[in-house]
Amino acid sequence: MQDQLSGKLKELRLSGMISSMEVRLQEARANQLDYPEFLELLIYDEISVREERRRSRMLKSAAFNNMKAIDQFDWQFNPNINKNTFYELATCKFIRESKDVLFVGPPGTGKTHLAQAIGYQAIKNNFSVIYRSIFDIVRDFLKIDNLAQETSILRKYLKADLLIIDDMGLKQLPKRSGEYLFEIIMRRYEIRSSIMTSNRPIEDWGKLIGDVPTAGAILDRFLEHAEIVPFKGKSYRLRNKKMTTVNKSFDEMEN
Repeated sequence: MQDQLSGKLKELRLSGMISSMEVRLQEARANQLDYPEFLELLIYDEISVREERRRSRMLKSAAFNNMKAIDQFDWQFNPNINKNTFYELATCKFIRESKDVLFVGPPGTGKTHLAQAIGYQAIKNNFSVIYRSIFDIVRDFLKIDNLAQETSILRKYLKADLLIIDDMGLKQLPKRSGEYLFEIIMRRYEIRSSIMTSNRPIEDWGKLIGDVPTAGAILDRFLEHAEIVPFKGKSYRLRNKKMTTVNKSFDEMEN
């Protein structure tokens, strides 16, 4: 009888129920659960499995780069970074309000970590997310051979509830980069939310893009409803490098 039931559940693609059915049957017998209570537990198991699969698909689609959670961030290393600001962003209120966020500061101060951490929280809140460096976005458009490909790539960047554009200002961008970025920002304006990280002040964007008027148009739209979050302090990556150097020096002294 149980094998027949498992077969029917398999036909209905209820794998969550199948995997937990034996345990739930034992639990029902031990606790004398009635039929509605037993069925409720099985339905909960099915929902949990589907939710986990959905989250896995969304994480894969987001394409995070070495993603870490917000509670893994070392707030004590750079105490001038306001912890409360990022936990407020992690509530995803800005996504619900179709607002944007700009992280600005020197390399190594945690912009990428926290941008991806907020992206992860967005996925947990059922928002679709895409994480890309500005260079990846530009390369996507530079590989275009026809209008259909351009439409497909643009649709991908417009569809996500949250688009994270990382590494703005790391180096000068190829020609036409400003056009591609402007198209994305303009089309997402007041409809979808974006987070951008920049290693250079916004005054330098015209030189980086190679097109001052386009940079101005991008900033005009992006900053209208954006929260600008400054990053200051020491580099986390250099901290690790310094510790390695110190340990190496001790080893040499001992030898």
